[in-house]
Amino acid sequence: MAKYQETSMPAIFFNQAENLGNAACVAYKNAQGQYTDISWNDMAEMVRNIGCFLLSKGIKVQDKVALFSDNRYEWWIADLGILSSGAVNVPIYATNSAEESRYIIENSDSVICFVGSRSHMQRILEVKPKLPNLRDIIIFDDLDQPVEGVITFKEALKQGAAYAKKDELAERIRNIKIEDMATIIYTSGTTGNPKGVMLSHSNFVSNVRQCYAVAPHLFAQEIVGLSFLPLSHSLERTVGYYLALAYGKKVAFAEDFSKILGNFQEIRPKFIVSVPRLYEKIHAGILAKLPEASPFKQKLFAWSQTVAKKSLPDLCNDRKPRGLLGLQYKLADKLIFSKLRAGLGMDRLLFAISGGGPLSQNDAEFFLGMGIKVMEGFGMTETTPVTNVNPPHKIKPGTVGPALKDTIVKIGEDGEILIKGPQVMMGYYKNEAATKEMFTADGFLKTGDIGEIDSDGYLKITGRIKDLIITSGGKNISPQNLENSIKASSYIEQVAIIGDNRKYLSALIVPAFKELENWAKANNIAFANRAELIANEQVIKLYQSELEQCTKDYARVEQIRKFKLLEHEWSQETDELTPTLKIKRRVINQKYAKEIESMYPPDDAG
Repeated sequence: MAKYQETSMPAIFFNQAENLGNAACVAYKNAQGQYTDISWNDMAEMVRNIGCFLLSKGIKVQDKVALFSDNRYEWWIADLGILSSGAVNVPIYATNSAEESRYIIENSDSVICFVGSRSHMQRILEVKPKLPNLRDIIIFDDLDQPVEGVITFKEALKQGAAYAKKDELAERIRNIKIEDMATIIYTSGTTGNPKGVMLSHSNFVSNVRQCYAVAPHLFAQEIVGLSFLPLSHSLERTVGYYLALAYGKKVAFAEDFSKILGNFQEIRPKFIVSVPRLYEKIHAGILAKLPEASPFKQKLFAWSQTVAKKSLPDLCNDRKPRGLLGLQYKLADKLIFSKLRAGLGMDRLLFAISGGGPLSQNDAEFFLGMGIKVMEGFGMTETTPVTNVNPPHKIKPGTVGPALKDTIVKIGEDGEILIKGPQVMMGYYKNEAATKEMFTADGFLKTGDIGEIDSDGYLKITGRIKDLIITSGGKNISPQNLENSIKASSYIEQVAIIGDNRKYLSALIVPAFKELENWAKANNIAFANRAELIANEQVIKLYQSELEQCTKDYARVEQIRKFKLLEHEWSQETDELTPTLKIKRRVINQKYAKEIESMYPPDDAG
């Protein structure tokens, strides 16, 4: 009989640990560069010790504990230890600055903070004098010498193991009410300070069960996941972590995003959870290498893409192509797709989740065509996060699938997507006004996204209310759709559409430099550096033609009249991207104000 009633993730975890014992729960890369397993028993022991350590530090039920670290197995242990003690986990993005972290710790009333590396520790120590309620800092990494006010993870485990009242932790777990708050996740504030989304144990447990119900057969086998999307992001937390934990599946931790392809080859995962950027990057990387292949291999690849496109109706409906097409697909798979999957470390991949932003139909179809089931979904932090997902037996590229079990999704009068279901948040922490603003009079959550629902109940996102560009002629244009279409060009890495309150649309474009440099060499265009390359007239003509091709199906008002090519890729480090790799429009508008203004000369009649 299960030890705990499954009303919280710690209860579910300890029940699984009792069942799975010495089986591998997680894998991490050790100091020797080898992936090493940790068993469910060992994880459970560490979770108990961290939970007891928190009790020894006087943590009370519903106290707030911050967690500021990259993805690693200690993140799971700290999270489960915090929740086991009845406290509330307040995750902080690993990339946040000292000041951003200070705001979250102060606003959430956190009394203890777990940190990953010395860099995270330094950021918290820098602002600690301004945080009178912050008592202790616990660091996952080892320290060469003691730091005042900082306890190492190893020491915390020892102190927890020595705690006399061990039964108290089991009692705390049993006393967790499903409606109790489990976490406060701060949304990356694009305007003003971030808001703290309160999610309950019920939100998480419900959303995990709802996700499982989409395709229970996928969890009936032994599968290994690869964790690289930030655990502070609700998509990775619910789908990459809690879903795997609830159904006893092993997860390996990637080192970091820059080493992701190497980790794919080492782990060969069976499932991943990602934002669209990974799929874009892999697709672009494959296309960039094509010019290096022989003319025969290039023709073979082009033929395989034609076969894949024709096979999509079968592949999306979980059928094998039949007849002549079936034979062609088998051959394309043998010669091209199987080699691509093996080269990427995706040869065992059963399914890949995409969320956190719109995946272009072009990228989705590319992966589906090569035999990788990319299931695009939708949700937001305020919905724990999943509300919709494409089921593996009926995938419709360009949509985010039907609503999950027990979830109502409807379209409001202004086209806004409205949601009701057990995964909808408790509200914003200490912000009743913002909470009230998020709900309709009849209790539906306002998503801020615009969409439509087809006859099969599949939701299609057509834009975002806040991102809508309203031209000076009064036309409403959604930049996301246009940007996704433009990124179908193999010469375009990133794009931001400009045009709010302007006479026409323009675009800032970051070229896919490897692809562009190959094209320039093939066309005998000499260049000393990137600046010289993007200033070349033939290059500008190439991009003009690519833009026209990618937007040919759009209305005249949605055509891109002018564009600027930029030398440097946008990233989190340079602040143009959020931690989930979405573009920050406000930052881009400020940072490239000069380039933008140059596309709108005062004498231009539009």
